[in-house]
Amino acid sequence: MSVTRADIAHALSFRNISALYIFAILFIVFSLWIPEKFLQPGVWRSLLDAEALTGIAALAALIPLTAGALNLAIGAQVGFCAILSAFLLGKIHMPIVLQLPAVIVVGGLIGLVTALVITRLKVEPIIATLGMSSILLAGMAWVSGSQQILGLDPAYREIAAAQFAGITVPVWTLLGVAIVSWYVLERTPVGRRLYAVGFNPESARLAGIGVERLQIGSLVAGGALAALAGALLTSRLNAGDPTVGPSFLLPALTAVFLGSTQFKGGRFNVLGTIVAMYVLAVGIKGLQLAGSPRWVNDLFYGLSLLLAVALSQWEKSSRRSSAIGRVIGGMKRKTRTPS
Repeated sequence: MSVTRADIAHALSFRNISALYIFAILFIVFSLWIPEKFLQPGVWRSLLDAEALTGIAALAALIPLTAGALNLAIGAQVGFCAILSAFLLGKIHMPIVLQLPAVIVVGGLIGLVTALVITRLKVEPIIATLGMSSILLAGMAWVSGSQQILGLDPAYREIAAAQFAGITVPVWTLLGVAIVSWYVLERTPVGRRLYAVGFNPESARLAGIGVERLQIGSLVAGGALAALAGALLTSRLNAGDPTVGPSFLLPALTAVFLGSTQFKGGRFNVLGTIVAMYVLAVGIKGLQLAGSPRWVNDLFYGLSLLLAVALSQWEKSSRRSSAIGRVIGGMKRKTRTPS
């Protein structure tokens, strides 16, 4: 299959890889503005590690979204599982080898309950996940007593701090999760069915696809990944902090929606999500190093989310218009063809 100039032009177009062009602009701006801070190798190593958990949370949000379920409880799921992890270690003194699987199982169960509310009780995903988020926030306050849980096994901190080839465990974990997620979504029948359900659930149902089963599975997988992020968060902090988990929601969703405009023409995808997340993180890090106030972070992510959703919807509308145009064009050519 030959590659044409049009294919190359599309691959390099701003519309297809805008995040990479934005990264280049951000890099140039901050390199000229604060080179003594921004260009330090330690800053980039810290950035790579600091955003790894956000990346796992973003993939936890991405998988249900491919099946059409917007999960607004991702931040609360991360936070609750982080608190549960600290509680099992600091209060019950559960061995680490049992604690981590237990937390991931609980995360999957949270996803299952959410999925059953959506598929069996027919509650809209936004409402169901908002309600679950509130329940999990209450659970965090109850388990922790609205205070940090301290006194964890010092060995647990070594999990997040350990390095292999100069790269920390959270980054390697993100890489592994991303590869598996990419393979399932892009190279398996399950991934194709998930995308079909997210694009048009009624048509998928008529085609014999188990829509509810796939939505349940996607939310369970997302819950397990959120739990993994929460457990690693507790390892990084060496404490259970009931305030940090919900802050993952906005960066995760922003990365997912902005990532959907990259590489795949409006379709949620793993590579676009990871690239978008780190591009956004570079912007935030540059502003922090330049001395901007903390509220600028929320402003930056809020504006980025609005822009990302708008671009995503525009991309989908544009693809529909192009498809309709091709159909109409084909019909016109047929009518002009003499019998």
